[in-house]
Amino acid sequence: MTRENLTSISEFLLMGISKWPEHQQLLFSLFLGMYLVTVSGNLIIILAIYSSIHLHSPMYFFLTNLSFTDICFISTTVPKMLVNICTQDHTISYVKCLTQMYFFTLFVGLDDFLLGVMAYDRYIAICRPLHYSKAMSHRFCFLLVSGSWIITNSCSLLHTLLVNKLSFCAENRIPHFFCDLSALLKLSCSDTHINDLEIVIVGGILVGAPFVLIMVSYIHIILAILRIPSTGGKYKAFSTCGSHLCSVSIFYGTLMGVYFLPSSTHLDNLDMLAAIFYTIVTPMLNPFIYSLRNRDMQNALRLLHRKTTLPFR
Repeated sequence: MTRENLTSISEFLLMGISKWPEHQQLLFSLFLGMYLVTVSGNLIIILAIYSSIHLHSPMYFFLTNLSFTDICFISTTVPKMLVNICTQDHTISYVKCLTQMYFFTLFVGLDDFLLGVMAYDRYIAICRPLHYSKAMSHRFCFLLVSGSWIITNSCSLLHTLLVNKLSFCAENRIPHFFCDLSALLKLSCSDTHINDLEIVIVGGILVGAPFVLIMVSYIHIILAILRIPSTGGKYKAFSTCGSHLCSVSIFYGTLMGVYFLPSSTHLDNLDMLAAIFYTIVTPMLNPFIYSLRNRDMQNALRLLHRKTTLPFR
């Protein structure tokens, strides 16, 4: 059965963050600035790691992939939101909406998996340091990242195909700044029980499995750190995973606040604010989180700065 037989609408309306005209210029400037900071910050992280031979290790290989994912993640939603604010045309076609939903679920899933992989890397480095080189070989690291791409692509494709089978009869206003899966299901005039079941199962894979891996890894890390006799040794060991723990706390705290709390506790404004945090603020903060207290990254950034400014002197 073709999509035309299932739905009578060909486009949706993304209602955005605010409907008040006087807010639009401020919102455009704010989110354009955040987008440029996110893209430039994560690109600088990638270039700094690539240019420094001292950062060619598993931890920074995963950080490179996380920075690339964050660039793609924020580029999935913010450019369309900026165009809508600028043109005051809030329409998005059915195909583009599903495409945006596909890439959004893909990159949010990749963020989940990469944070889980990075937690496992820190577990090996702190709890099994003598086996680190063998356990985190280049081949194994590549397999971890490749497997993350394969799993998240498969889950995103399944989400999209199941939504494509739904009927959308009359209501087409999405009270969000992007095509959110849960918002689309609420608009559907057909039975969504299969979609709801699929979200629980796939959500457990995309969010639950990496989260469990992170929790188990950090339980072992904390126990290992507590066994270190000196205070300086404890601080040094914990500092190697402090940035990652901060990023995990921000990302999962807001993500679970939106998708895993009971719907009766949700307020639209709070949901919107939480969505802004995990889709825009977290990718923007990650370059600062992973560089401000990391001496190796700071040295790499200084080296990159000297390399880029030297030809102009």
